Amino acid sequence: MSIIIQFCGGARTVTGSMHLVATDKSKILIDAGLFQGKREEFFEINSTFPFNPSNLDCCILSHAHIDHCGNFPKLIRRGFRAKAYATPSTRDLCRYMLPDSGFIQEEDIKYINKINKRRGLPPRWPLYTRKDAEESLRYIRALAYHKKLQVAKNAELTFFDAGHILGSSIPTIDIHTKNGKTRIVYAVDLGRPNLPYLRDPEIPEDIDYLILESTYGARTHPPIENAEKQLMNAINKTIKRGGKIIIPSFALERTQEVLFFITRLLRQKRINRHIPIYVDSPLAINITKVFRDNWKSFDRESQELYRKELDPLAHKNITYVRHATESKKLNDKSGPMIIVSASGTCENGRVIHHLKNNIENPHNTILVVGFMPKNTLGRRIVEKKPIVNIFGHPYHVRAEVVVCDAFSAHAGKNNLIRYAKACGRNLKKVFIVHGEVSSSENLRKEIKSLNIKVSVPYKNEIVHLKASSRP
Repeated sequence: MSIIIQFCGGARTVTGSMHLVATDKSKILIDAGLFQGKREEFFEINSTFPFNPSNLDCCILSHAHIDHCGNFPKLIRRGFRAKAYATPSTRDLCRYMLPDSGFIQEEDIKYINKINKRRGLPPRWPLYTRKDAEESLRYIRALAYHKKLQVAKNAELTFFDAGHILGSSIPTIDIHTKNGKTRIVYAVDLGRPNLPYLRDPEIPEDIDYLILESTYGARTHPPIENAEKQLMNAINKTIKRGGKIIIPSFALERTQEVLFFITRLLRQKRINRHIPIYVDSPLAINITKVFRDNWKSFDRESQELYRKELDPLAHKNITYVRHATESKKLNDKSGPMIIVSASGTCENGRVIHHLKNNIENPHNTILVVGFMPKNTLGRRIVEKKPIVNIFGHPYHVRAEVVVCDAFSAHAGKNNLIRYAKACGRNLKKVFIVHGEVSSSENLRKEIKSLNIKVSVPYKNEIVHLKASSRP
């Protein structure tokens, strides 16, 4: 029996994770991620698939980040009618993440069509709509960690904890042939030890082939404990100036992580106990509710906080802003204050309005707490470009830009190397994905030095796997 992997997306780039595992009897898609980048490239890459979705036996969603699940509604529109599998928390998070993504597609097309109308060009259609996203949710089934399930004629699926975000998993696929079992493990995305809330990443046994992320394959992270100190220093410095702290943050996980540290700083009186904090993102508010509902999925320390009724996401200083009118009023308020707002890449959402209104004031701080992909407003701000375009108009970057590099929920270079090394003597090969080319290539060299076979596949490259004879 032949076993192949086709690296359909997220190969030699960070976003758009999508990989096809196929045998003579089954076709399994791992992730249906949205590629994020320039508008024309976005539509071109996300509109088509290098396979027929109607022929898939199942789709596996490793976690609820949009670059891993965000093109699932399009998969449905192209004919997918099988089941998708995710952990219970991932399924709950997708109920908010996917419709929000559909709403963003619709809003972006409205903007494009206004311009097209003025230019006499025909209208365009969104990649998918909010309604499409809501419809797609009925295909997602929950599978708990460590429960084995047959998902195709010769394939079983088990989820292990990835320790990356709430509900994140390491899908482990066992392909059964007449000679034995071949195990394919997908560690994309992989977390790092000691993150707030999260259990540490797990390593399945008897791995034959490992698909491994490389977002930070060329660098190590400062200890996560540094994140709290970086946050405290930036907040206190800006408070002294009377400025506002704008924190572009992903609604999922990063916002809750930032709030965890801010709440602890307030309770320990390490920042001004009167400073108001505004979480200006309806999506982040909904996601935070999912976190509270799934607190038993957290690590032991965080579960203990809930048992003591010390909710780490609740403080009298924190205001959750749902309505756009309330969001606009924040621009009329004087500092100091903290505004945590999506999106984390500064490409959409309310944070763009806050940047427009605050980026030219030297008293303010833009506090970056996440990875900024190429060709995004967030990346241009991190690179400290003197002028950036916001809503088509130039703005001088006069606010202080502070990058808190300790916040990453991705494994750093050393974590990734240790993970590959710990996979055991049965490991036949590592495939490195989910990284910019320089990062992926650096990790390849490091893993190769361990005498482990390793490669960095190209997009749509097909690799034939040697079946294992292990029972």
